[in-house]
Amino acid sequence: MVFLLFFIAAIFTVLSAIKLSTYADVLSERTSLGGMLVGTIFLAGATSLPEVTTTLTAIVGLKNTDLAVGSVLGSNMFNLLIIAAFDLYYRKNQIFKSASHSHVYTISVGMLLSCLIFLALTLKLPYSILGIGFDTIILIIIYASGMYLISKKVTNFEDEDEDKDGVSQTSAISLKKAIIGFIIAAFVILISGSLLSITGDRIAIVTGLGSSFVGSFLIAASTSLPEAVAVLIAIQLRNYNLAIGSILGSNLFNILILIGSDVFYRPASILSAASSVHSITAIATFLLSVIILYSLLRSKVQKNQTVYWLPSAVLIFFYFVSSFLIFIN
Repeated sequence: MVFLLFFIAAIFTVLSAIKLSTYADVLSERTSLGGMLVGTIFLAGATSLPEVTTTLTAIVGLKNTDLAVGSVLGSNMFNLLIIAAFDLYYRKNQIFKSASHSHVYTISVGMLLSCLIFLALTLKLPYSILGIGFDTIILIIIYASGMYLISKKVTNFEDEDEDKDGVSQTSAISLKKAIIGFIIAAFVILISGSLLSITGDRIAIVTGLGSSFVGSFLIAASTSLPEAVAVLIAIQLRNYNLAIGSILGSNLFNILILIGSDVFYRPASILSAASSVHSITAIATFLLSVIILYSLLRSKVQKNQTVYWLPSAVLIFFYFVSSFLIFIN
């Protein structure tokens, strides 16, 4: 029964998050926001709502730090798998080759935060200020500084995806309908995302796999399905900046969720209380991000790439190696 409930919750999470992505795109279009900004902030925030509910439910309702930390870090890993898999499948389109250089700043901030999370999980600092871990405070400062840098770069950036081919699939949706639809879809996400956490915790107990693995793989994959659909739609519209921006922006938003969850976790810093197994996920996310960074930088200097697909193939390989390491630990 618990598996059936998990499956139903995953379906509702995906369907409602797809609607969220659609309505978020309408809102950004009606307010004249650029494609990269839509991907990095609006679309990323909308498709990351399942991570918000699953993390808060795991912390507040279940008191399960491993499920919370695992779902956030696991989602970041899975998101990078998504963009690599689509890049490999649509290798003739050379997605990274057409991407804006501004994505380099986004992924660089994500890499720095992943590295700091790895150190926090490894060192497990016992210090806190007003109940908030000292490591979390450092993450807040780095995150805020990184977002300020990104906002400055995006302000000076003229979107390259405004002249994309094809007709917008959301042009017929009114602004009023988009606002109402966004609120309804967000409410469904709130319910289904919470159910994902509860059933995921039960699956961890029933199967004996442990909260670390279930959070890092099973729930992370389920809550990342909206990102996968959003990326697929963006690629089909040949809006590669939107596709890449939604994934990289979602990863930053997930880290913000992890930072915020420490406020609700009172006994200690959430990262100091979590299992050291998550350090594998954190460092794996960092290494996979290095591959994405290389793909973004490489595309600017190499025009004819006979082995364009190789970095994405390597990323997919390392993803499954990392998942295996998490499982055996």
